[in-house]
Formats: sequence, C-alpha cells, structure tokens
Amino acid sequence: MGISMPFMLRVAGLSVDSVRRLRCPASRRWADDVLTETERLAVEGTRLGGLLHGLIGHNDDESSRRLLLAVRRAVFNNRLPRDADVALTEVRAHDPDTARMLERWLTDRRALDDRRAEGAALLARETGLARAALGRLAGEPRLRGGLLLASPTLDAQLDDWQRRLAADPDRAPGKRDRKIERSLLAYLYRTACKTSPFSTFTGVVPGEFTADGTGPVGIPAGGEGRVPGCGVDPARRSGEGRAPRSGGDAYAADRPAPRVDAAPGPRGDDGPFPGAHDALAVRVDDEWTGRARLNVAALGRLAEAVTSDPARRADLPLALAPGWGRVGDRVRYVRRWTTSGEEDTAVTFDAVQDRLFFLRRSGTLERLIALLEDRGSLRHGELAAWLAADRGATAAEAEQYLTGLLDIGMVQVPGLRTGVHDTDPLRAFQESLRALGSDWAAELAGRLATPLTRLDRFAAAAPRERRELLDGLREDLRTVQTELGAAHGRVPQTVLYEDVAAGRDVRLPLDVWTRSVAGALGAVERVLPAFDLTLPQRITFKGFFVARHGRGGRCDDLLKLVHDFHEDFFDQYISFTSRRTPFDAGGRYVPEENWLGLPQLKALDTARQAFAEGMRALWENHEGDDDLVVGETLLAEVAGELEPITPPFMPLSHHVQLAVPRGGEPLAVLNRSYGGVSFPFSRFTHCFEGLEERLLHRSGELRPDGAVLAEVTGGPVTSNLNLHGRLTEYEIVCPGESGGLPGPYGLHLDDLHLVHDESEDRLVLRSARLGREVVPVYLGYLVPLALPELPRTLLLLSPSSMSPLNVWGGVPESDPVGGVTRRPRVRHGGVVLSRRSWSAPVSALPLHGGSVTQEEWFLGWHAFRRAHGLPDRVFATVTDGGARGATGAKPQYVDLDSPLSLAAFEGTLRTSEARVVLREMLPDEGGLHVSSARGSHVAELAVETAAVPTRPKGRR
Repeated sequence: MGISMPFMLRVAGLSVDSVRRLRCPASRRWADDVLTETERLAVEGTRLGGLLHGLIGHNDDESSRRLLLAVRRAVFNNRLPRDADVALTEVRAHDPDTARMLERWLTDRRALDDRRAEGAALLARETGLARAALGRLAGEPRLRGGLLLASPTLDAQLDDWQRRLAADPDRAPGKRDRKIERSLLAYLYRTACKTSPFSTFTGVVPGEFTADGTGPVGIPAGGEGRVPGCGVDPARRSGEGRAPRSGGDAYAADRPAPRVDAAPGPRGDDGPFPGAHDALAVRVDDEWTGRARLNVAALGRLAEAVTSDPARRADLPLALAPGWGRVGDRVRYVRRWTTSGEEDTAVTFDAVQDRLFFLRRSGTLERLIALLEDRGSLRHGELAAWLAADRGATAAEAEQYLTGLLDIGMVQVPGLRTGVHDTDPLRAFQESLRALGSDWAAELAGRLATPLTRLDRFAAAAPRERRELLDGLREDLRTVQTELGAAHGRVPQTVLYEDVAAGRDVRLPLDVWTRSVAGALGAVERVLPAFDLTLPQRITFKGFFVARHGRGGRCDDLLKLVHDFHEDFFDQYISFTSRRTPFDAGGRYVPEENWLGLPQLKALDTARQAFAEGMRALWENHEGDDDLVVGETLLAEVAGELEPITPPFMPLSHHVQLAVPRGGEPLAVLNRSYGGVSFPFSRFTHCFEGLEERLLHRSGELRPDGAVLAEVTGGPVTSNLNLHGRLTEYEIVCPGESGGLPGPYGLHLDDLHLVHDESEDRLVLRSARLGREVVPVYLGYLVPLALPELPRTLLLLSPSSMSPLNVWGGVPESDPVGGVTRRPRVRHGGVVLSRRSWSAPVSALPLHGGSVTQEEWFLGWHAFRRAHGLPDRVFATVTDGGARGATGAKPQYVDLDSPLSLAAFEGTLRTSEARVVLREMLPDEGGLHVSSARGSHVAELAVETAAVPTRPKGRR
C-alpha cells in the first residue's frame, strides 16, 4: 500500500461565480476611466501650469495677468476655468504652442466632466440590477437551507422582501429592507466565499493525498518520522547546521522567489510545476447529502422534564457518582453540575463544571452507599422507600434527603445522558427510555417517533418543507414537555444541526503537494510550539508536579493532584495570565508568568523573542510590495530554542487553502493549525460510511511505541460539536462519568498514575492494568477551556494544541499613508503565513456621508483602492467589536465592485473608534482549484500531518 496523507475538503455551498452578479462592472469601468483620466489631467495640468506661470511673469498687462493667474490656478487644481474660451484666446495671443496644449486639456477636461456625469444613472441602473440578482439569489436552496437554521428570523422575512423587490424594483429600499439586505448579503457571502461548515453553507468531503492520486482512500503506511516532507523530521530537530543570527539578510530565503500576485509559489528543482492546476483540480458532486441531528440541549430539556415529575422520577434508576471513594471519615467524589444555556440565542450549549467534593460519613449515608454498592443501581422510588424505612421517616422526608443527594451529585441518574458516541442523539435517548422498562417510558419513547421522522426527512426536504418540519419539531418537543408536567416547553432556537457531505473520497497527487508545499510546511511546524497557547500551561503543570513529587516522582491519586493544582496554583495563575498581552505598547515581548522559575518557560520566551526579532530585522530590510520571505535560517534558530520543550509526539492538523492559478505555481495559505489526532474528521464521521472505522484503525497506527491513545470526553455531551464516532481504542473515564466504551476499553482514573520520566523530562500517564503509557486525546470541537476541570487538566498531558501563527507580533507597523498602514504577504517557500493586509481607523475610510452622492461615494472607494493598492476583493475585520449580527467580529467578505457589498460592510461599523483590517482574498477567483457543475468554489483543506510511532530517546 502506498504512502497517503488524509485531509477533509471543506467546500463553499455556492460557487464564487454566483456573487459576480452583485457587481457593477460598467460602473467599475466608469470609475476607473474617471480616476485614470483625472490623474492624467492632473499631471498635464501641473505641466501646463508651469508654462502659464512663464507667461504671467513677462506680462505687464494687469487684466491679462489676472486672467492668466485664474486660468493657471484652475488648471493646476484640475478644474475648468470659469471663462475657458476667453482664457484660451488670451493664451493664444501670448504663446500659440501653450494655447494648443491648453485647448487639448480643456477638451479632455470637458470630456471628463461628461464621463463623470454618466455615473449617477449608470450606477443606479447597475445597482438595481444587482439588487434584483440578490433577490433571485435569496431563493438559492443551499443558502436558504443553512439560513433556516442559522437565522430563522431572517429566513421568515425573505419571502415578503422578495415580493416587495419584484413588485417595485426601482424603489429605494427603506430602513427595514436595507437591514434585511445587509444580513442577507452577509450570509450569501458566507455561503459563496467562506468555508465554515454549517448545514448547506459548506459541504465536506474526506480525501487523501496519495502516491499516484488514484485508488481507494486507504490507511497511511507505517514507519518512522512523518509522511515525507510533511512534518518534523527528528534529524532536523537537532539544530545541526543552525547559523547564528546576524542582520536582516541572515533570515532571507535560501532561494529567492518571484513576487506572487494571483498565487504563484516556489519553483521546484526542475522549474515550475507543469499542469499543477489540473493535477490539483477537484470536481465535487452537485448533489449534496445532509445529515440532521437534534440539538442535544433539547434532549437536556426533555430529561429535566422527566426528572421533575415525581411519578416518573420514581422509575428512574439511581447510582452512586462514578469514581467516588472513602477518605478517612469522609466520602470523596467529583461533583458535576450543569448550567443551562439560553434558549433564544443562535448557538447555545449547557456549561458543565466539576469540583472535588467531600461528605462526612454518617450512618444513613454509609448504609445507602453499601446498598448501592451491592445493587449497582436502584430505582428512585425503591431507594426513597428504603430510606423511609431505614430512618423511620416520612415519605416526604426521605424524598427530601434523596433530592439533596441528587442536587449535590453524590447520587445520579445516569440513564438519560447523551454520550460523545451517540451520533444519533434522539434515537439514543429513545433507546434509553425503552431500557427503563416502564409503561410511561415506553409511551414517551413511542411519542418521540414523530420528531424522529421529521429529522429523517429534513435533509432531503426543500426549503419550504424544511420550515414546516422545523415548526413541527419545535411543537413536538414543547408538547412532550408539557405532557410531562412542565409549565411550558423549552426549545433552543437552533433546534437541530446539520452537516453536509459534498461527495466522498477525493484524491490528490502526493508528489505535487510534496514538491510545492510539504517541505515548507514541515519547516513551519517546527516553530509552531512558540505560538501554542496551551504550551505554557503544560509546562507549568509539569513544574507543579515536579515541585510536589520530585524528579522521577510518581502520583497515584490523580484526582487529588488535579484538585490541589487548581486550588493551590492554577486558578490564580490563569487569572494572572488572562490579563497578559504578548507585547507591550512599545513592541517589547512580555515574558510568560513563571512563578516556579521554570527553565522551559524561559526557553519558550527566548524562542518567541528570537522570532519577533528576526521578523523585525526582515521588516526593516524589506522594500516595496514584494512578499516578505521568512528563510530557513530564522525558522531553524527558533526551532533550536524550542527543541528542549517540543513534544516528542506532535500530531498536527492545518487548515490551508490552495491557490493554484492556471499557468502559475501553487501556494498553500495557512489559515490555522491545531494539535491532536483525527481532529479534522471527528465531527463528520456520521456523514460517511466507513470513515469511523478507518480513523479508528489509523489511530492505532499513529500511537507512539509502547503507548495507547485514550479519548478524554469531558463527560455528558452538551453541544453537538462534540458528537463523533469511536476513533480511539481506549477511553479515559473520569470520576462523575459513566464511559461509553465496553468495559475493557474504559480506563478509570484510579487505574492511572502519573510519573515524571527523567530521561525525557516529561510527564507520563500510565495504566496499571495495561502496563502501558496512556496518551490522552480530545476529539471534540468545543474548545477545551469549556470542559470541566478534570478533563481539561488531563488534556495538559495530551498532544492537543492551538497555535495561531501571529507573525507580526512585536513588529512595528509601517508609517501610515492617508491613515492606512500596510503589511506585505509573508511566506516561507510555498506556504503563506500571513496575507497582505491594510489597517486603518474608520475615520480614514471613504464612508458614505449625508451630502455625498451615490456615484461620488463609489468613486471615493475606488480612489481609496487605487491609492493604497487594495485588491478588488478583500476580507474585512472590525477589531473593536463594533460589528454585530451575522458577521460579528469575524472576517467579512467585501467586494469593492459591488455598492451593495460596500454598503453592507459600512453597516457593520457601529462606532467611530473602530479600526478595520482589510486582508487580500487569497486564493482569489483565478486561483481556485475546486469546481462543480455550478462553477468554481472557494475551498479549504483540513490536512492532518500526523507523526507516527517512534519517539526519540534521551531528549533532555
């Protein structure tokens, strides 16, 4: 089997061609004509003004001098003189050659005024056509399919908006319609120009780079190191051949490359890559397949309604909190509680917290614990009756005591929780009800058949039927809750989530990736630990452990270790570090908080400073608009500083966009990087048959020698982002959790211990039962910071990382021109680390003012574009949080050829203090490599470049 490397292709739902209809091409040509001619006439006017000045100096006639002065002033300022014909006669009398120049200038200047006067009608006509095209695009099924889930309010308004637009297309939109138009444009551009998977906005396709670009998608071959050119080579980690840092030239690229505009990249050893566009071209299916799942928060509301009803609660099995234990005269367990999210927000999840908790052992509690130890679980009603008999208490008193134990989490209802591997959560909930064996539970399970039918029909339904299904689903859930005794049904605004498959099993040639991208990406991977937001916490945890248990020490009570770590140190540490800014106002690096005096944190600070200083040197020596190229020397120096603290097992995933213009050379634009196993794929395993099994097999191939990978789940699922298939052989079951894998594959915390490996200076988690190292793995999409305390701490032992590559940190900005500062594109070889950008306060932008006509405003934006070298399409980020609505603070697509797009962008600027960063669209429309029957699509590859088994030994 040949070498392969997996990826997940994320494809924008609409083709980029669709939004071209929103542009005003004739108006753009008009603006270019007017601005070009204005610039030419200004230059000619300056030259002509000099000639007229000579005539004025030798003229003794005061009246003639005044006339010539007025003519010179008007021409110099690029205006028509008041009495142009009289002025021309006067100049002709003094200098016929100058008069001929003036006559041509006046003719051209009058023509410019005529051309400028065409703008109002032209722009109004094309804007009307663009608005009509927007009305038609509002009916696109993929747009409406996602919009129905993302913003049901906007979706409900669009049909009436379309009717009003069709009835009077020339009518100027009112305030309400302008707001609808802006929101619609934001979602339309999200569907055509971005790649964030959500329903039909973006589809996903699994694929692999393979040796021959053909054949079935398989499992990567084993072996040491990384897939060639796709990551950290142990030999390169040694730092051999590292040159000392000197001046800016020390960081230059080892081989110069030409400037890249559309998207060319580095040349290979044999010259440009022939046919790279065709080799990397991907054709995705036009028919997409969706998979809808109920929002697990809705299941939480159903479970609350069941447990709140005394009669039904009596039939629910109760069990002791998993992982409890006796410590002296107390009972120790992990108390876990849930805070419900808001129902009326588009994205909501229930927050779960945990804390080590102690109860004093008493006679009643001891006997209850012994009973549940013996029986495993007992129905709520039976346990309440036992309590009443044991205590000689009334039923109400027994119920009150039991309710108290439930409230503090010592006793739990395990049967109605959603686990991470319940990839069909509503069916899993239905089966849990049937397993209770009660009549009411069987009836309720049957009652859920109708919502299940609606879910099953949803993905294939047309937009109008989808609305009916959603309305019916919401009503079903409310009715079920009221039937269970709830005062009113609580249903999240986003009642279901959908993932969409845009095909399956895409294959791309590994050799093209290797020649153009892989080597440069591997070099960049070596410095990513410097940007890892979690690395300081991992280093600090190890330092805390060594301080408590000594070098080579061992800890068998992980629960107490985690509790002490947070109680004595980490919570306050996080409070301090959350206020830290990486660089101060003067651009000086701010070291990490290092309360334990750890040399590893100092090494991390040194590596970060080395990168910032190297970038400053490159910036100081950079001229013009060419790319700023980060060479191997700088990366090797930073990697050398990081070598002692670089994790030996560092599987990585990168979100990259390939820019592959016809006849040009390919580039890979690095959008973000993460550490972990199977992260690009986990959320989408339910969409593709066989993907779960392949990834499970692959995780076994990737594990380090002598180790197993074990998932840390974070307990019951409160967000659909964490649902996925089984992708690791083992699972770590924390106290308070029940675990979702068969018994032998669940590693309980009391089976695990932590040791400090002196030879490699790292913490090693080991299982006594397996006799092997255990590598914790997190597979959810919910950020780890949202997880409870215990699993979040275990992830400090995992390869999980978040490494936003901020190449400009601590590097001064360019001097502003017209209020605008510029940054060049930054790349290493064929990998773009940062796009070209322009930053400006709102006051520097040519915004629409009250007295400015529409054509003057449009002309002002294109004058701004030309003055600062902006591309026609950019992504804008408002950095003060002033943007709201569909775009929030995320980058918003702006098309400078579309007045509708410009107006929508300006609508997000809510404060005068806002600052806007504009970034080039890269790849641009000419560099896209993914297409369908609809046209070219914006796409992104989530590529996993995972290290495989062997760990280097003896690292200090």
